[in-house]
Amino acid sequence: MENKRTVKSVTQKLADFCLTSHRMPTYEEMMALLAVRSKSVVHFWMNKLLKEGILEKDASGRLTFINPLVGVPLAGSVSAGFPSPAEEELRDVISFDDYLITRQSQSFLLKVDGDSMTGAGIMPDDLVLVERGREPKTGDIVIAEVDGAWTMKYFHKKGGKVYLEAANPKYPKIEPVAELRLGGVVTAVVRKYHS
Repeated sequence: MENKRTVKSVTQKLADFCLTSHRMPTYEEMMALLAVRSKSVVHFWMNKLLKEGILEKDASGRLTFINPLVGVPLAGSVSAGFPSPAEEELRDVISFDDYLITRQSQSFLLKVDGDSMTGAGIMPDDLVLVERGREPKTGDIVIAEVDGAWTMKYFHKKGGKVYLEAANPKYPKIEPVAELRLGGVVTAVVRKYHS
């Protein structure tokens, strides 16, 4: 029974517990999760996950996942054009953190309010992932403070002049009168269809 457990299966059991309970299990709960009778077996697996770089200890010595999001299986690809034969097989496991975030310490999420970027596919209540410190290029979507008010728009630089533009024709172009401060560049959009 011991050799049927793998790093992947133990990680998945811990991850499932964390997702439903919003905390790491105690050693007693880990014994039940792993179907073992000894805390030393739990200790063995926790040390293995620490060495593998899956878990880490925080400042108070508590175990936490290094990547806050757990991987989701990538089952292949799907045609968004003409139908193609179904081909579902497990190809890989992707963590949304690894896929979406390149510089975690510089990244944050914002909830979208308003419809000025609907033409870019960014809808009200979507979440946008923003990276601070990235130099924007013309055409990037940025979070910016223009004359004291924050907004999300396309960034444009022509010569030495900077202006912001919505992705909805009912909104005018924005040219700063006094000041424009960049908060970051939008790198991804997350939309949830069902709760």
